[in-house]
Amino acid sequence: MIERTAEGLYCRAADAWVDPWRPVARALITHAHADHARAGCDQYWAVDVSEGVLRQRLGQHINLQPIPYGEEVWLGQCKVSFHSAGHVLGSAQIRLEADGEVWVVSGDYKRDHDPSCAPFETVPCDVFITEATFGMPIYRWQRGEEVAMAIRDWWKGDQTRPSLLFCYAFGKAQRLLAELHALGVKDEILLHGAVETVTRHYRMAKVPMAPSRPVSELPRNEPLGGRLILAPPSAHRSSWMKRFKAPQTAFASGWMAVRGARRRRGYERGFVLSDHADWPGLLRTIRESGAKKVYVTHGQSDVLARYLRESEAIDAEPLETLFEGESD
Repeated sequence: MIERTAEGLYCRAADAWVDPWRPVARALITHAHADHARAGCDQYWAVDVSEGVLRQRLGQHINLQPIPYGEEVWLGQCKVSFHSAGHVLGSAQIRLEADGEVWVVSGDYKRDHDPSCAPFETVPCDVFITEATFGMPIYRWQRGEEVAMAIRDWWKGDQTRPSLLFCYAFGKAQRLLAELHALGVKDEILLHGAVETVTRHYRMAKVPMAPSRPVSELPRNEPLGGRLILAPPSAHRSSWMKRFKAPQTAFASGWMAVRGARRRRGYERGFVLSDHADWPGLLRTIRESGAKKVYVTHGQSDVLARYLRESEAIDAEPLETLFEGESD
């Protein structure tokens, strides 16, 4: 059903590529992170709620065919549908059915509750192509609510300094705003410009989030002690930070589960929060898919594939791709 080509994963029955790495005629997109949605394709198919972010990132005039979750369409000889991956706004697993066989390409996904996007949907299949960004037993997540409570306590614990929380601009930042809203936080949270441009699409999708405002809208002399600011990792130690006097800093990422990662990256505090499945989530998903054949892409693909073969008696092997995991 799917073969690896120079352009990416190609479904001949649909004459389409899933998350192609180079420009192609027809691209089926799992979500709008940069390693999965690349510019230059003639036609894009993606979940309708992801349209705003996709156009922002790829260009307002791209030829985009938005499709609701679960709606089936025929492309060539293949029945195609998109199903929630629980990763970010509009993220999807792509189901491909032809000649009595079903393949599912997971894209990036998570099983944890996330108030900022639709929950993961189990999609039974014969062959499953799964990510493995955090495909090692050391990766086991706390509930997002618990992490948000720890972040709130860290922020509120020092009202004399600005609290700079670094997180990925698309997905993680909006999840944090939604988790804090669910905790009853009513304080206005300040956003780096890169975070603000994506957050407005979540607000248009009516995702409940804590109130926020771009830092750029504040007067230059506005006191910032006691304020929480969300910014992408690229802003860390940049000239943008000069505005904040003696801030306390933290990073929210699944990589904070690795001993020494916070110190190496130069943050005072690390919060373990990921928009990818942890080890138990990966195993649960593969088992529930019922797949007899599993291909494992990016991250710890060798580790997970070997475990599936040796401990789960599942025919599994790594599949080399250009997807990068949690780096956007």
